[in-house]
Amino acid sequence: MTSLPLAGRPSSPLPAPDLAVDPEAIRARLEDHAREAAGAFAPNTVRALAADSRVFSAWCAGQGRDALPAAPETVAAFVDAMAEVKAPATVRRYCASIASMHRAAGLAPPTATQPVKLALRRMARAKGGRQRQAEPLNRPTLDRMLAAAGQGGEPTAIALRDAALAAVAYDTLLRRSELVSLYIEDLAPASDEGATILVRKSKTDQGGEGTVKFLALDTARAVRAYLDAIGAPTKGPLFRPVTRWGRAGETALESQEVPRLFRKLASAAGVRTPRPHSGHSTRVGAAQDMLAAGLELGEVMQAGSWKTVAMVARYGERLLARRGAARKLAVLQNRA
Repeated sequence: MTSLPLAGRPSSPLPAPDLAVDPEAIRARLEDHAREAAGAFAPNTVRALAADSRVFSAWCAGQGRDALPAAPETVAAFVDAMAEVKAPATVRRYCASIASMHRAAGLAPPTATQPVKLALRRMARAKGGRQRQAEPLNRPTLDRMLAAAGQGGEPTAIALRDAALAAVAYDTLLRRSELVSLYIEDLAPASDEGATILVRKSKTDQGGEGTVKFLALDTARAVRAYLDAIGAPTKGPLFRPVTRWGRAGETALESQEVPRLFRKLASAAGVRTPRPHSGHSTRVGAAQDMLAAGLELGEVMQAGSWKTVAMVARYGERLLARRGAARKLAVLQNRA
């Protein structure tokens, strides 16, 4: 069976074994879960889980195996196959989605079994567990890109939007999905100290309590210039598609446009990097710049809405190493 459920845990206990393998019972449980889970998860989460489920279901169909319920040996074989062509982080995400599929159907996840755990360990030993970091977009590079916005005859409104988006992304450390979800009416008036904007929802705030982010004075001016160029709207999505004639749409910019705009700005500025910039590049770059300026880990965590220190330490590991105990010892020993 290859039905594609939404994510989540069942609201009722796991069914008895004889019910668990009944295709009709599974189908009914998935339909119930879809109704219960409607609106409970972020759209990006639902899309990612659906895409992962399709990958697993298609692989199982090609192998003549059942995707739901999936035997532990099936998932282990899938992990071995995907480890050959996908990054470890992607394979681990696939496993999490497979577990969600089974929970949604009221089934025990096969990913918790020994065969799957061993397959994941094989992958980790073969490929390592270190995830490649997004190419950082640090302030000096960003300044070059902002200065180059609009070069080559690009329409003013588009250039101003691109510059404002990049500047806001750096100041707020928002993920690309959060960046395109900003609203004009949530932007507070600027003062001599800058401005603020409310982020209604984020990856770490699925309940929608909201988080206020700071915008430096130059960023606030860039946003104002962009809004004036598209007719000074007072409500609706902040970042929108803009035509060559300066007319802005009513809908929000698609999140996949964020890395594309970063790369366009980098190209206009003649910036060359080992890897193309991604939607996380300003988040990584701003975190690194904060650490380089001597800000404490807790302050950086607050700025980027991180719940744990792990990712901040990962982004700034080389900077932190230069400030760590080994360097301090080298200084005391007159070796630095």
